[in-house]
Amino acid sequence: MKQVDIYTDGACRGNPGPGGFGAILVYAGIEKEFSGGEPQTTNNRMELLAAITALGALKEPCAVTLYSDSKYLVDAVSQKWVYGWRKKGWKKADGKPALNTDLWEQLLALLETHSVRFIWVKGHNGHPYNERCDRLAVMEAEKYIV
Repeated sequence: MKQVDIYTDGACRGNPGPGGFGAILVYAGIEKEFSGGEPQTTNNRMELLAAITALGALKEPCAVTLYSDSKYLVDAVSQKWVYGWRKKGWKKADGKPALNTDLWEQLLALLETHSVRFIWVKGHNGHPYNERCDRLAVMEAEKYIV
């Protein structure tokens, strides 16, 4: 399996509000950037969409290390919360509905194709790829500000 590193970030101007995401895929020294946004969204949705977009760009099953500053994303997968939510009909441990189920379903399907290890990085702390992803995400979010 090819080893790929993915770096992601999401941003939102207001939460909810105009949002954007950025992702950088690194394989064999080659980098590819992805970004996008929505006029009315949440930061968590943009964090998920960054991961989905980058993983979805892979053309074959890969071993991926995905770096994100989103505890929501990293912990939900690493701690296996999202699998419990799905098993319980998208209900959390407290019985409340899980949010963003449409995106979690897309991400879980991609996790069945790729072997993904999630790593949390502290945001806005000088990590070069995290800072680049943040700039991409903010640029996309600002496209929707009038």
